[in-house]
Amino acid sequence: MKLTRKMVLSRAKASELHSVRKLNCWGSRLTDISICREMPSLEVITLSVNSVSTLEPMSRCRQLSELYLRGNRICSLAELLYLKDLPHLRVLWLAENPCCGPDPHLYRMTVLRVLPHLHTLDNQTVTEEELSRALMEGEDITAPSREGVGNGRPELSYTQSTVNATAETQRDLLSFGEEEASSSVQGQLCLKAPGRDQFPSFSQREAVNSHKNRNNVLAAILLLLQDLDTEGLEAVHQTVVSRLQTLHKQELQDME
Repeated sequence: MKLTRKMVLSRAKASELHSVRKLNCWGSRLTDISICREMPSLEVITLSVNSVSTLEPMSRCRQLSELYLRGNRICSLAELLYLKDLPHLRVLWLAENPCCGPDPHLYRMTVLRVLPHLHTLDNQTVTEEELSRALMEGEDITAPSREGVGNGRPELSYTQSTVNATAETQRDLLSFGEEEASSSVQGQLCLKAPGRDQFPSFSQREAVNSHKNRNNVLAAILLLLQDLDTEGLEAVHQTVVSRLQTLHKQELQDME
């Protein structure tokens, strides 16, 4: 979806693009933000949870001080070079993009090497020590190219190791003891063990195992929810609502 003039003026409650200073487009399914080139007075913009893949339009926003891009499709840290000449940029949130790669330390050092004027990166304060280390430990990246890695892009993108790490984390979360998982979930969601007649197509053993697995999954989800901020909880809420609507439609179709 393209960010349009009408959308910008409506959300910013402004009459002209050049007067827009703050803009919130969180979770708007955006892929094209080229209109940002026409907002020279922009100071703060939230683009988290979209599908933005390039930062080139932001290079025209010379007054920009805060840029929130968590959860987009920025594939290369070379895109940061579009932000290098923004004199007032102090806050950047880039986490949960493919460009973050499997090595959090290398990612952070590289970002700070390119943008040493940042005060906050991914909601963490930048220290003088980090800036010094970034000069030695950060990757030296070249100008972004739309033609791919072969033109000097650093290959700091998600790899199979990231997928494996995620799978291992999920397995760890699901390794709760039976009693701990059951009491945690039942206490917070008031769940009751389903009766045997609720599983007519399963054997008794399969039914019990299915119930245990569900409780383990719910316990893991509850633990993860405790670490989410407002944006994260809103994203979860939207996903849950969408899933419930889908299940409800399926139930209605089955009844017909």
